[in-house]
Amino acid sequence: MSDHANPGDELDRAEAALPETTETEAPIEAYETEDGVVFYDADNPLAWLKAGRPLTLKEQI
Repeated sequence: MSDHANPGDELDRAEAALPETTETEAPIEAYETEDGVVFYDADNPLAWLKAGRPLTLKEQI
């Protein structure tokens, strides 16, 4: 999801899409919080990421 300001101070919200996974990749799930989006490994839900700036998931795996 992205929040981009339009000229009229309106927000443009685009849905984020995760890439298709292969059988060799860990299943990644996500949920939204007040502070942003949490990505986590569905096989190991305690393995999650926190960032203070926007990152691509590919940068982290």
